[in-house]
Amino acid sequence: MNGGKVTLRRTAGLYAGAAVLRLALFTLFPGLPDLLTGRVEISTPVTSFKRLQEGLFLYNHNVSPYDGGVYHQAPLLLPIFNLLPSFSAFPIFTYLLYIAIDILSAHALLRIVESGEAGSSARFTSPRRDKRWSGAIVAALFLFNPFTIATCIGRSTTVFTTCAILHAIANAIFGRPFHAMVALAFASYLSMYPLLLLPPLILLCYDRQKLPATGAPNAWIKFTATMVMDVFGALAVLFQMSFFLTGSWEFLSSTYGVQLTLSDLAPNIGLWWYFFVEMFDSFRSFFLAVFWLHLSSYVGGLSVRLRQQPLVVITLLLGIFSIFKPYPSIADASLFLGMVPLYRHVFPLLRYSFVIAAIIIYTTFLGPAFYHLWIYAGSGNANFFYAITLVWGLGLSLLVCDLAFAVLRDEWEVERPEMAGKEIRQI
Repeated sequence: MNGGKVTLRRTAGLYAGAAVLRLALFTLFPGLPDLLTGRVEISTPVTSFKRLQEGLFLYNHNVSPYDGGVYHQAPLLLPIFNLLPSFSAFPIFTYLLYIAIDILSAHALLRIVESGEAGSSARFTSPRRDKRWSGAIVAALFLFNPFTIATCIGRSTTVFTTCAILHAIANAIFGRPFHAMVALAFASYLSMYPLLLLPPLILLCYDRQKLPATGAPNAWIKFTATMVMDVFGALAVLFQMSFFLTGSWEFLSSTYGVQLTLSDLAPNIGLWWYFFVEMFDSFRSFFLAVFWLHLSSYVGGLSVRLRQQPLVVITLLLGIFSIFKPYPSIADASLFLGMVPLYRHVFPLLRYSFVIAAIIIYTTFLGPAFYHLWIYAGSGNANFFYAITLVWGLGLSLLVCDLAFAVLRDEWEVERPEMAGKEIRQI
């Protein structure tokens, strides 16, 4: 009992400390939120707070928020922010909203850690599972990650997607598949790409259900069909609410069409924008299909190969999305980096930890410098910034590959215990 109270106090202190830090940055540095909101590393055309303000202005003046081609975000964000007092007169309410969302995300992550799913799933138990960090430590690593803090202060709407994804995972682990599917539907409604997490999330939900052994194939098919119906049913409700709010289906092309066709080529830390700036129009449709096929092709292979550990599949996919989605930001990286500490037990199997850390730190500092040289100093060009984003993508790619290797090596050593601890070299 006393241990539980101590843990509760530590968790409450952790959340309070994270909230106080964010509130201090908001209030003591009043120019910082607007400065970070304008950074391409934090805000993208589909997550920018400034564009949300533009859409809200049109919405409050009975004009379609999608007129002018500036606002590309979900319609239901508008009434949510419209309930808050004026941004300029009472910004504190907006600040508190973003702080609360970060705390909710961290709490969902803490629940995921304490479930032990990362080290001991329904179908696989790692011999290293006892070497793990507590939920409070992992939540602290997420809350005090500079990328997470910058995203909160920059008021990117990605924080809502992050919160929905983490709650979808937590609900799946704790045997609440319907809640998990609704949370995933909300995340997909906001950003579209989380829908690709549906297969591993269904696997995670299924493993947590106590279904009878007899008639297993029929049970699996029925369960999958139910989960798919739940997700698309929730999406249908959200779309219908959006239609009633805006009075047309224009939001579909403005919100999701922009991501599918990459019609807004604003610079970001992703790999798409520069490639399509240089692309001839006659080849554009073909390479859009190739890029989207590449992004989605990992889902099936990882779900099959790592069937025993669906949470690993979700984690690796989040890392892949942070690299290859059309409009990535550091918020996507912060979510992936927040999930990585769940696998503390396989950290000794990682091979390139120092290189990965060095690359991420290197690009974190040089990225803004190269963008400044290009846009403000005029002493560089787009190649400067795109080159550093390629290095950033390389660092995250190495982390995804290295984590996948460590997890597979952990599985392999369970199958072949005589090889545990031995060095394997490819020839």
